[in-house]
Amino acid sequence: MCTFDFALKRMAQVMIVGCVLGLSQLAVGADISAQMLAKDTALIEIDGKQRMLRAGQTSPEGVTLIRSSRTGAEVEYQGETYNLTLQRRIATSFTETEMVEVRISSGEGGHYSTSGRINGLTVEFMVDTGATTVAMSGQHAEQLGINYLAGEPMQVSTANGVASAYSLWLDSVSVGLVEVKHVEAVVIPGTSPRTILLGNSYLGLVDMRTENGVLVLQSRL
Repeated sequence: MCTFDFALKRMAQVMIVGCVLGLSQLAVGADISAQMLAKDTALIEIDGKQRMLRAGQTSPEGVTLIRSSRTGAEVEYQGETYNLTLQRRIATSFTETEMVEVRISSGEGGHYSTSGRINGLTVEFMVDTGATTVAMSGQHAEQLGINYLAGEPMQVSTANGVASAYSLWLDSVSVGLVEVKHVEAVVIPGTSPRTILLGNSYLGLVDMRTENGVLVLQSRL
């Protein structure tokens, strides 16, 4: 009987150790990215599952949101702290994320104009570092299928004075392969501006520099 009890205990110990090892293997490595950022609230994607977290909350996968703002989030996972932006995907298994860039030559008047995409649809941009957000006309929004009237009403200053506008969020904005998701935009009813302005709600989330008159936009890791 003693031998039998000892065998059972040993079997149980082996099973417990096996379970612990299995859980450890499952817990190793996670793909974590920020899909939307706001003050002390963030939509975090963990291994393909999206979790809306408030500061201090922990997801079922064990990711804790420490703090967040519109520019970034700090999270904790398995005792390690990581900083996320909308362009930085964290692979805790240490897989490197490829960095991409696009180069834009200056045009007439020294302005930088380029084609790009909004919500996957092709548009023409003019880079405007003086614009707080991506800005477009109501005509542009209608062509892109954006119901801008559902946005938040606001007032903006334009070359022609103060105008009524609507603030909203775009699913994605990209120039070449340099893509930013969840980008704030302003829509001004009518036909102005004639070209969509690529403002700082996009430019502030990529690395930007000039080299011999060429504007370089680079994704952030």
